[in-house]
Amino acid sequence: MRSISSKLIIAFLSIGIVSVAIIFITARWNTRAEFIEFLSDQNQTDVITQLTEYHLANGTWGKVETIFIQQRQPGYNPGQNYRPPQPFTLTDENGVVLFTNGKYKLGEKLSESDLKIGTPITENGKVIGIYVPLRMPFEGRPRELEFIERTNLTLLYGALIGAVLALFLGILISRTLTRPIRELTQATHAVSQGDLSQQVPVRTNDELGELGRAFNRMSAELSRSINARKQMTADIAHELRTPLSLILGHAEAVHDGVLSPTRENFEIIREEATRLEHLVNDLRTLSLADAGELTINLQIIEPERLIHEVAALYQYETQRKNISLDLDIASPLPTIEVDPGRMTQVLTNILDNATRHTPEGGHILLSAKQVDNQVQLSVQDSGPGLKAEDLERIFERFYRTDSSRQRDGAVPGGSGLGLAIAKSMVQAHSGQISAESDIVPAGEADKGLKIIITLPKKS
Repeated sequence: MRSISSKLIIAFLSIGIVSVAIIFITARWNTRAEFIEFLSDQNQTDVITQLTEYHLANGTWGKVETIFIQQRQPGYNPGQNYRPPQPFTLTDENGVVLFTNGKYKLGEKLSESDLKIGTPITENGKVIGIYVPLRMPFEGRPRELEFIERTNLTLLYGALIGAVLALFLGILISRTLTRPIRELTQATHAVSQGDLSQQVPVRTNDELGELGRAFNRMSAELSRSINARKQMTADIAHELRTPLSLILGHAEAVHDGVLSPTRENFEIIREEATRLEHLVNDLRTLSLADAGELTINLQIIEPERLIHEVAALYQYETQRKNISLDLDIASPLPTIEVDPGRMTQVLTNILDNATRHTPEGGHILLSAKQVDNQVQLSVQDSGPGLKAEDLERIFERFYRTDSSRQRDGAVPGGSGLGLAIAKSMVQAHSGQISAESDIVPAGEADKGLKIIITLPKKS
């Protein structure tokens, strides 16, 4: 199977040869025709000049043939510019043949169509005769034929040089064009064998350059995705191992009599089993969202009602931690079409994250307003701020930010999937979710993290 480089070389060479051949044939034919036309015109001019001089000297066309009879006699030296006249016919002003060395006869009258191709011969402004050329095959002198042959040979050499140049240019251009393709092919093979660090050089801004940039983006995203999946697998194993270890440890301790079967010990086992169940449910929710099988039962609701219901769920928790929970609802708001249960889960996941990282005495603001043709819901806490690179990845599964917002023993954590689930559910409602944060200097009040949900209003 020929490579694309070979095909391009053959294509360029074929185009070059065909183009050169067409130019060669056209130039050869046109050069010969133009040269013959030039000689014919020159011969015609010489003959008309001789005829005009003869009539001017004799005042009549009688014995005009003596001009050409004399030129055919031995020893006559017509000069370097002389050449035998091409066949022609001389008529008077009425078209009657006076002299001919062609197909007509003396005294014959030419038709109007034959006279149209003739050239009038004038004297003192009066037509005294008509020169009618007779087209015959060209019979040039050896010198003239040699000129035509040399011209044809020059054109042939030019055509051969053009074909060779077309070959070299075809090879050069085809290799230039296929070089990025060869690099992409090699990089693709390397990626298929597991080397996800492949990047190809981008040298142009054309379609091949865009293809190279797209491959580099794909390779980088694929590498990041594989690494994220590996990290997620490790995180899932870690998250599952912790409650399972506690459950097994306490169960074995109770079984072996190390711990007494008290209510407190069974409560620890129950809490860890509940935590394990929540983690499994969260993973199942994410897998359904990834597969596009997340059930959404849309209903038309008022945003104010949704905000108030979610806030009521966190009244006790925020009071227990001495956190103020404030509402900021811009009224009136248009209705939205969402699944109330799913959207409640979105907001509770965000509020869980907010209450977990808001220090005692802090505050959480739950707000709703209309922005253009959309309804914007937001949750802002006064916990530690996040860096820009953390904001871009905060909705990834099990993603850990710096220690300021990581879970620790003093702040019980969730499954690490809350914001990822929230993003999947918001996108399932044709909405968008984003995060904003400002890191402030030490000693100043933290502005915390702000999660913004944008949903289309019900038209």
